[in-house]
Amino acid sequence: MSGVTCCLRFPGQLNSDLRKLAVNLIPFPRLHFFMVGFAPLTSRGSQQYRSLTVPELTQQMWDAKNMMCAADPRHGRYLTASAMFRGKMSTKEVDEQMINIQNKNSSYFVEWIPHNVKSTVCDIPPTGLKMASTFIETDQKKKQLGAVPSQVSPVHRPLLPPP
Repeated sequence: MSGVTCCLRFPGQLNSDLRKLAVNLIPFPRLHFFMVGFAPLTSRGSQQYRSLTVPELTQQMWDAKNMMCAADPRHGRYLTASAMFRGKMSTKEVDEQMINIQNKNSSYFVEWIPHNVKSTVCDIPPTGLKMASTFIETDQKKKQLGAVPSQVSPVHRPLLPPP
């Protein structure tokens, strides 16, 4: 959550606000469920021994292992996405990397929403990191998440809403 709201709290090169996020991330009112990712996911002590670059950070951000839920991005298509970068970095490099990702993985993006990836850059990094990124996206993968109730133990099944 702190990565999403950092542009409201700190100065940055490319700022965003919650209205811009909502307008850019919700193509239709019924498609308002987000998946969130964060990079780098490293232990506290190891960060000082590793220097990340913007390409590495971007690659990690789009990786399924860095998503905060158990859905694989390769099993659907992205509708919209927003990448919020924090730390000292060039906006030119961020834009280049976002374009590279879109070009390399064009089959994972819907073609009927042009310019569906937005990015923001905030100059203040998170505590203990030199740079980081938060990733929010809407997609067509929600049916994977529907499989979760079948994995719930029988003891907790009465607590689930009816199908």
